[in-house]
Amino acid sequence: MALQCKGREMLTRSVHNPLITFREMPYPCNSVFNPGAAEVDGETLLLLRVEDLEGRSHLTVARSRDGVTDWRIEKEPLMHPSEEGCPYEDYGIEDARITYLEDIGMWVIAYTAYSPMGAGVALATTKDFKHVERLGLVLAPSNKDAAVFPRKIGGKYWMLHRPIAGSIEHIWLTESTDLLHWGRPWMVIDERGGPWWDGYRVGANGVPIETPEGWLVLYHGVKQFPAGPTYRTGAALLDLDNPRRLIARLPYWILGPHEPYETTGEVPNVVFSTGHIQRGDTLYVYYGAADSCVCLATGSVSELLDELRKYRI
Repeated sequence: MALQCKGREMLTRSVHNPLITFREMPYPCNSVFNPGAAEVDGETLLLLRVEDLEGRSHLTVARSRDGVTDWRIEKEPLMHPSEEGCPYEDYGIEDARITYLEDIGMWVIAYTAYSPMGAGVALATTKDFKHVERLGLVLAPSNKDAAVFPRKIGGKYWMLHRPIAGSIEHIWLTESTDLLHWGRPWMVIDERGGPWWDGYRVGANGVPIETPEGWLVLYHGVKQFPAGPTYRTGAALLDLDNPRRLIARLPYWILGPHEPYETTGEVPNVVFSTGHIQRGDTLYVYYGAADSCVCLATGSVSELLDELRKYRI
């Protein structure tokens, strides 16, 4: 069957890219990238991954009224690995995804806790992005790319994550009744192998988006080249009532590294989103470029759903 590709990427880069680099940070650092995103008090809030001059990462809050310009960046991190004496964070705190859960009236931050024991999934909660309560490590290493669904389904919380089993890295789903104890794992999106753009590795990007068609999931796919990996962004759809069921998946990527700020940096050829905000039909996708800066691309939710309908499983 011939692919029905449009011949263009479905996300459009902001003319203001890159939005934030190390030069805009109010304190010395090496790089800033992979931001979690949320709309808080009518503003865009990004939870930036900042790599310090020692090489470890922490999370810092940035705010903007229009989500594009005039970023106000906190002078102190919200979460830093030297706090709390947590051994599972000794190597850093990375790649936050932010979910608001109305039933508990708090934001849940899913992040990678990196240590000599490996990368594991940790959760924290906050009401104001000024004070954070760590729930601790909830999925043991090696595991990362976690994103909590924005509401309960069937009376349970659900979370995407990416366990690493040797060279196999698929997207899995797990469920919980209390946000602390997670179980009943289920693989939902696989790395496709071979020459495919998402054949070497896949992982969830931001929080799943509820639509009439299903849960819209943006994910990153990796292809391994002789010169190194290339990270791109794709889209899939999970069933609303049973998110274990994959109902559609685009065979091609919707954003890939082409611009100089995406192809050159700490890790070349990377676009890696960990946060987005939906306003009407427009999706604002915030992403790290080449593990070096924060960028923005926008797209139409309805257009993504129209394309996904062509590839229902």
